[in-house]
Amino acid sequence: MKLALIADIHSNLDAFEACLAHARDHGADRFAFIGDIVGYNADPGPVIERVRQMLAHEAVAVLGNHDAAVAADHGHERMNDAASVAIRWTRQQLSADQRAFLGGLPPVVRDERICFVHASAASPERWTYVGDSRQAAASMDAAALPYVFSGHVHEPLLWYMGADRRPQPFLPVAGIPIPVAPHRRWLGIVGSCGQPRDGDPRARYALFDGERGMLTFHRVDYDWAAAARKVRAAGLPEELARRLETGR
Repeated sequence: MKLALIADIHSNLDAFEACLAHARDHGADRFAFIGDIVGYNADPGPVIERVRQMLAHEAVAVLGNHDAAVAADHGHERMNDAASVAIRWTRQQLSADQRAFLGGLPPVVRDERICFVHASAASPERWTYVGDSRQAAASMDAAALPYVFSGHVHEPLLWYMGADRRPQPFLPVAGIPIPVAPHRRWLGIVGSCGQPRDGDPRARYALFDGERGMLTFHRVDYDWAAAARKVRAAGLPEELARRLETGR
């Protein structure tokens, strides 16, 4: 089983389709969408319909904070101005059925070995950013499973539980498989498919090979200039288009 882990699509259909194609080319036979399907970018409806189509074929999806804000028209007031504008614009583009789909996504999905959660498993709907060892430990302990896969942070990082019960961070190199044996606990923050923020505009996702116990983080080329043009054509804030072009 190879599981593609895709987080923070953020209405970026171009990046999403590129990651799906890359994952299939590398043997993915299952998909997990780890929150923030919408927000920021210009194709919320097509992205939602693509996700819905795949959920009918054993994919899983969890709720992200942008998804929740679009569904409820609440919560965006705590976001920055560009994000809030994009939330209000996104609501106008979606049907009631599409908004209800977002609102019906679960905050957490667990199987026998894996916990999928957008932010922290310790407080899924508080949207805590896992940015240090204390927060990583809280999420791993709450999940109580060998693997936690998350998004929200937008930059990829792997945490593993050390012998002293303190999580240690590991910065993955794109395309290099990492052994992640299930006798340890792991928290993989898979990076953003639709809005990278570490200076490289390529889309991010990760591929988990459960049989071999290997996790590979990927960067995927796509036409980010076209995605940025869509943002501008939609009248969304200019900084959102520039972020796609620069990866910052």
